[in-house]
Amino acid sequence: MVPAMSAMHYISTRGQTPPMGFQDAVLEGLAPDGGLLIPERIPDVRDKLAFWSTLSYQDLSFEVLRQFVDLPVEDLKALIARAYRTFTHPEIAPAWPVGPVWILELFHGPTLAFKDIALQFLGQFFEYALERRNARLNILGATSGDTGSAAIHGVRGQQRINIFIMHPRGRVSPAQERQMTTVLDANVFNLAVDGTFDDCQNLMKSIFRDVEFKRRYALGAINSVNWARVVTQIVYYFSSGLYVMAQTGAPRVSFSVPTGNFGDILAGWYAAQMGLPIGRLVLATNENDILARFFNTGTYSLGHVVPTISPSMDIQVASNFERYLYYRMNGDADALRNAMELFGRTGALSVAGRDELFRAGVGDTASTLETIRHYHDAYGYLLDPHTAVGVHVAAPHLRADEPMICLATAHPAKFSDAIARAVGRDIARHPALDALKDAPTRVDPIPNDERAVRDYMAARAQV
Repeated sequence: MVPAMSAMHYISTRGQTPPMGFQDAVLEGLAPDGGLLIPERIPDVRDKLAFWSTLSYQDLSFEVLRQFVDLPVEDLKALIARAYRTFTHPEIAPAWPVGPVWILELFHGPTLAFKDIALQFLGQFFEYALERRNARLNILGATSGDTGSAAIHGVRGQQRINIFIMHPRGRVSPAQERQMTTVLDANVFNLAVDGTFDDCQNLMKSIFRDVEFKRRYALGAINSVNWARVVTQIVYYFSSGLYVMAQTGAPRVSFSVPTGNFGDILAGWYAAQMGLPIGRLVLATNENDILARFFNTGTYSLGHVVPTISPSMDIQVASNFERYLYYRMNGDADALRNAMELFGRTGALSVAGRDELFRAGVGDTASTLETIRHYHDAYGYLLDPHTAVGVHVAAPHLRADEPMICLATAHPAKFSDAIARAVGRDIARHPALDALKDAPTRVDPIPNDERAVRDYMAARAQV
């Protein structure tokens, strides 16, 4: 007999939103009080790890998600099956030993980036939930590169959804831009904002905080502020961690995660709290190092966004950091709210103490290029620049008794210019990207102005 699904409820980090179920939390996106929705408790699954280590990726997804969701069993299984049917590798997220590390390949989905793993599921869920509620949704998202295309491919052509994706004009790679703007479905709208990714993210969050506008136009979120993004990413920490421990006989593993918005590494933190034996989470940033500075000094302080060869990490304000900060503040929503208000006024906040699970470092452009070059020459493996940041930062933390799993977040062909700089030849290719070179595009330039974005959406939203 299959046990009943989870009765988990979700609360806001800012403590002023009534608890809600999983389906409402996912459709809500950002909490009405401006906070982020989190589970009311973190399940302990240590007694399940032996069984979980025997499962396929899809079956493991079901076992992990059932801890958090309130969907009927067969419906959840069907959503998972549909989400991963377009992936080109049978293991969905395979892990391989490469030199001194293990590489967890998360780029076998339709847009060749790790965001597909969450957003293919989220797209299926939206369609499922809206049909049952006879409802419509207007998704508003901001992207530094990969989220936008993965979200668009997750919901393109859906009748009940329009999707509006803002990206920083001229600050994503050419391949990332074409993956978004060559999608011509009537429900897809690309907005090229004159500003940075942080500007796009601030526009999105400000619009979501207007509860009346959010309700009138049925706004939904696909950025990692949406809990479904985080919970689906927990799965590949369990899949790779259990696999590598079985292959090596190690009692625990560590992970190195290239990090911009903190959502991917936050999923690893949740996996550790659930009972996966993780020795360390190595947080890797590029020159936009606000998160590395926080974990090394305890101070979270704004800098200026620096354009780099790893553009998906060219972020200062990490949208998921608030979830982690809530736990660091022992679940004190008032303290969290005060800290975020202070950060909004001054651009800085500090937290006492240290989380021993984390290590943090920076991979600048020179070290990123050298890491790509070295792994290609020494091991015949091509790293994309984001993955190379993680591999570089992992190096000082390697231990013989604790395998290091480095998350490969995108296919190198998405950043062919950076690869050519590193190895001296244009060798990062993928047929899916080559096919887009002469495809027609559609994109609307828009100023970095909230009123302009609101007016654009109001004229095109499904209501």
